[in-house]
Amino acid sequence: MVENRGNENFCPDLIEILNGVPHGIALVDQDLRIIMMNRFLEALTGYSGEEVRGIYCDHVLRTGFGRNVQVFRQSLDSGVACSIEGDILGLNREKIPMRFTATPVVERTGGRQALVLVLEDIADCQKTGGKKEAGTAKGLLGHSPKMQEIFELLPVLAHTDSSVLITGETGTGKDILAEAVHLASRRSKYPFIKVNCGALPESLLESELFGHVRGAFTGAHADKHGMFQLAQGGTIFLTEIGDLPLPLQVKLLTVLDDREFFPLGSQKKVRVDVRLITGTHRDLKQLVEVGRFREDLFFRLNVLRVHLPPLRERDGDVRLLIDYFLQMFAASFKKNVKKLSSRALRLLGGYRYPGNVRELRNIIEYGVNICRGEVIDIEHLPPYVLADAGTPPRTAAEAVAPGSPLSGGPDEELPDNAVSWSSIEKRKILTALMQTGGSRTGAAKALGWGRTTLWRKMREYDLG
Repeated sequence: MVENRGNENFCPDLIEILNGVPHGIALVDQDLRIIMMNRFLEALTGYSGEEVRGIYCDHVLRTGFGRNVQVFRQSLDSGVACSIEGDILGLNREKIPMRFTATPVVERTGGRQALVLVLEDIADCQKTGGKKEAGTAKGLLGHSPKMQEIFELLPVLAHTDSSVLITGETGTGKDILAEAVHLASRRSKYPFIKVNCGALPESLLESELFGHVRGAFTGAHADKHGMFQLAQGGTIFLTEIGDLPLPLQVKLLTVLDDREFFPLGSQKKVRVDVRLITGTHRDLKQLVEVGRFREDLFFRLNVLRVHLPPLRERDGDVRLLIDYFLQMFAASFKKNVKKLSSRALRLLGGYRYPGNVRELRNIIEYGVNICRGEVIDIEHLPPYVLADAGTPPRTAAEAVAPGSPLSGGPDEELPDNAVSWSSIEKRKILTALMQTGGSRTGAAKALGWGRTTLWRKMREYDLG
């Protein structure tokens, strides 16, 4: 990100403004050598501002040709701003279409000339004739080739009513992609309903999906619409479709074929107009072979198929996502956390992310919560990440690692340089919540507390 260290002539407030701009920005001197870069351009090129200070700009931006450099020099000589379109090479040497705007400036002291370069990604504009496709990148980020393929496929998925099957490991963002497809489709004005097929037992899941009438079962005191009816005109996303019980697979197949069904306990059919998108981390074909998933339903669901790659296969996207989540949580929590240290970035860059994007999101959320300054360092990362990297704890709080007892009390022996007990207890709570996927009941059990105790302490530490 933009650093003020070694750049005394630049106002810190200006530096922070540049870091908040959603375009790549670089300041180069009269010899076209990098003086500073903002956070967005760091993510785009894969270099930090510290690493490239003093480096010839074309080596960093990797435009691959000299035309841009000629224009930049002309702008410096004439003192007139100019704009040009061209490509830069991304982290995987893929060409990224850019609009370069060069604006000459004069340093406050010394009167030396410099050039402000603004890089705007115009890939979407090129694909849609200057008009962005609605919802194309809604909640999805990535410059890696695999993600670019998905972005290119998104309009195809959106402009049809055929069934879509989204596969991918847990945490890759299947629900986000499903909603992006919905928002880019003609059904975007109607509801988007998400149902987890593995979250409820069969009897409750049938009622949840298809509704029921009064008296259909014990406790059914009134008619209730199911999710298919609530999604009328829109899209229903069934995640973990591989967990759908066989009897309900038959009913779902009927809905796909006939666009109608009987609510639980009803003699009257209900007609629906709904787009179906499904998601799974399982191998449905293998489930078909062992008799746990109907082959005919598999064929009906597998009309259009998209595979979301795990984060470890998305070269260059980790840094982009780190910066995105950092800004999001810093703003949400109203904290002045501005960046990660080089050590923390190196550690996260080498981590495998078994929980994928969701795990990275949780890691950054954890760090923003724990950090009391402006820079997230390795001691502000979850203990299990440090343990995986073989990094020893630097404070007593870091010693509270997954697999070790989470419960404890004020009588625990701490070294002289330990943080306060309240900080340790707060970190224990956050660690327990991360281990249990945000479940307060599970976190309380892991901590050896009652739920009331956990809720009281969460209020005490302002953990929501």
